[in-house]
Amino acid sequence: MTKSLQELVDANPDAETFRFGDGPKLCAEILALVRSGIKTATCEAASAYGKGGDAYPEIGRRDIALNWDGTPALMIETVEVSTRRFDEMDAEFVAAQGEFRDLAHWRKDYEAYFRRQGGFAPDMKIMCERFRVVEDFA
Repeated sequence: MTKSLQELVDANPDAETFRFGDGPKLCAEILALVRSGIKTATCEAASAYGKGGDAYPEIGRRDIALNWDGTPALMIETVEVSTRRFDEMDAEFVAAQGEFRDLAHWRKDYEAYFRRQGGFAPDMKIMCERFRVVEDFA
Protein backbone atom coordinates (compact mmCIF):
# COMPACT_ATOMS: atom_id res chain seq x y z
CA MET A 1 0.00 0.00 0.00
CA THR A 2 1.36 3.41 -0.96
CA LYS A 3 1.71 5.88 1.89
CA SER A 4 0.33 9.38 1.52
CA LEU A 5 2.55 12.41 1.90
CA GLN A 6 0.83 13.19 5.20
CA GLU A 7 1.53 9.67 6.51
CA LEU A 8 5.20 10.03 5.56
CA VAL A 9 5.48 13.45 7.20
CA ASP A 10 3.73 12.17 10.34
CA ALA A 11 6.17 9.23 10.52
CA ASN A 12 9.19 11.52 9.85
CA PRO A 13 8.40 14.82 11.65
CA ASP A 14 11.90 16.26 11.08
CA ALA A 15 11.78 15.63 7.33
CA GLU A 16 11.68 18.49 4.87
CA THR A 17 9.78 18.08 1.62
CA PHE A 18 11.25 19.47 -1.60
CA ARG A 19 11.30 19.19 -5.37
CA PHE A 20 14.42 18.82 -7.47
CA GLY A 21 14.72 21.47 -10.21
CA ASP A 22 12.39 24.32 -11.05
CA GLY A 23 9.92 22.72 -13.43
CA PRO A 24 8.18 19.39 -14.10
CA LYS A 25 10.55 18.21 -16.86
CA LEU A 26 13.73 18.94 -14.90
CA CYS A 27 12.24 17.44 -11.73
CA ALA A 28 11.43 14.17 -13.55
CA GLU A 29 14.89 14.04 -15.15
CA ILE A 30 16.65 14.55 -11.84
CA LEU A 31 14.50 11.99 -10.01
CA ALA A 32 15.40 9.44 -12.71
CA LEU A 33 19.11 10.17 -12.14
CA VAL A 34 18.70 9.74 -8.37
CA ARG A 35 16.78 6.48 -8.83
CA SER A 36 19.47 5.13 -11.15
CA GLY A 37 22.21 5.91 -8.60
CA ILE A 38 23.95 8.34 -10.95
CA LYS A 39 23.03 11.40 -8.88
CA THR A 40 24.21 11.29 -5.25
CA ALA A 41 24.72 15.00 -4.62
CA THR A 42 22.97 18.32 -5.13
CA CYS A 43 23.43 21.97 -4.35
CA GLU A 44 21.35 25.09 -3.81
CA ALA A 45 21.91 28.74 -3.03
CA ALA A 46 22.64 29.01 0.70
CA SER A 47 20.22 31.95 0.78
CA ALA A 48 17.34 29.53 0.10
CA TYR A 49 17.68 28.22 3.66
CA GLY A 50 16.81 29.72 7.00
CA LYS A 51 14.29 32.44 7.69
CA GLY A 52 11.41 32.05 5.25
CA GLY A 53 13.06 29.09 3.50
CA ASP A 54 13.75 25.42 4.07
CA ALA A 55 15.73 24.11 7.02
CA TYR A 56 19.42 23.66 6.20
CA PRO A 57 20.21 19.97 5.53
CA GLU A 58 21.71 18.02 8.43
CA ILE A 59 23.70 14.81 8.33
CA GLY A 60 21.42 11.89 9.14
CA ARG A 61 18.17 13.75 8.46
CA ARG A 62 15.77 12.08 6.07
CA ASP A 63 13.85 14.26 3.63
CA ILE A 64 11.10 13.56 1.13
CA ALA A 65 11.72 14.41 -2.51
CA LEU A 66 8.46 15.09 -4.32
CA ASN A 67 7.31 14.57 -7.85
CA TRP A 68 6.37 17.88 -9.46
CA ASP A 69 2.68 17.19 -8.67
CA GLY A 70 3.48 17.05 -4.94
CA THR A 71 3.26 13.29 -4.49
CA PRO A 72 6.11 11.49 -2.69
CA ALA A 73 8.89 10.22 -4.97
CA LEU A 74 11.83 9.31 -2.73
CA MET A 75 13.12 9.49 0.79
CA ILE A 76 16.77 10.52 0.94
CA GLU A 77 19.19 10.72 3.85
CA THR A 78 21.83 13.44 4.02
CA VAL A 79 25.33 11.98 4.40
CA GLU A 80 27.45 15.15 3.96
CA VAL A 81 26.85 18.91 3.93
CA SER A 82 29.27 21.69 3.08
CA THR A 83 29.14 25.30 1.99
CA ARG A 84 31.33 26.91 -0.65
CA ARG A 85 31.28 29.76 -3.09
CA PHE A 86 29.91 29.19 -6.59
CA ASP A 87 33.34 29.91 -8.07
CA GLU A 88 34.93 27.29 -5.78
CA MET A 89 32.95 24.34 -7.17
CA ASP A 90 35.12 21.38 -8.20
CA ALA A 91 34.81 18.68 -10.85
CA GLU A 92 34.56 15.84 -8.31
CA PHE A 93 31.38 17.25 -6.71
CA VAL A 94 29.94 18.09 -10.14
CA ALA A 95 30.43 14.45 -11.19
CA ALA A 96 28.44 13.28 -8.13
CA GLN A 97 25.56 15.50 -9.25
CA GLY A 98 25.25 13.31 -12.33
CA GLU A 99 23.64 15.86 -14.64
CA PHE A 100 26.63 17.61 -16.17
CA ARG A 101 29.34 16.80 -18.71
CA ASP A 102 31.97 18.78 -16.81
CA LEU A 103 32.57 21.77 -14.55
CA ALA A 104 32.03 24.30 -17.38
CA HIS A 105 28.64 22.72 -18.17
CA TRP A 106 27.70 22.87 -14.46
CA ARG A 107 28.69 26.55 -14.23
CA LYS A 108 26.63 27.48 -17.30
CA ASP A 109 23.51 25.59 -16.20
CA TYR A 110 23.66 26.57 -12.53
CA GLU A 111 24.28 30.23 -13.32
CA ALA A 112 21.14 30.16 -15.49
CA TYR A 113 19.22 28.34 -12.70
CA PHE A 114 20.29 30.82 -10.02
CA ARG A 115 19.39 33.74 -12.28
CA ARG A 116 15.89 32.21 -12.77
CA GLN A 117 15.66 31.94 -8.97
CA GLY A 118 16.35 35.64 -8.54
CA GLY A 119 20.06 36.12 -8.11
CA PHE A 120 23.51 35.07 -9.14
CA ALA A 121 27.02 36.17 -8.23
CA PRO A 122 30.28 34.26 -8.80
CA ASP A 123 31.06 34.50 -5.08
CA MET A 124 27.58 33.51 -3.86
CA LYS A 125 27.48 30.85 -1.15
CA ILE A 126 25.99 27.51 -2.10
CA MET A 127 25.01 24.54 0.03
CA CYS A 128 26.46 21.25 -1.24
CA GLU A 129 24.78 18.05 -0.08
CA ARG A 130 25.55 14.38 -0.61
CA PHE A 131 22.74 11.93 0.03
CA ARG A 132 21.63 8.34 -0.29
CA VAL A 133 18.24 6.95 -1.24
CA VAL A 134 16.45 5.33 1.69
CA GLU A 135 13.15 4.50 -0.01
CA ASP A 136 11.65 4.84 -3.49
CA PHE A 137 7.89 5.42 -3.45
CA ALA A 138 7.42 4.66 -7.17
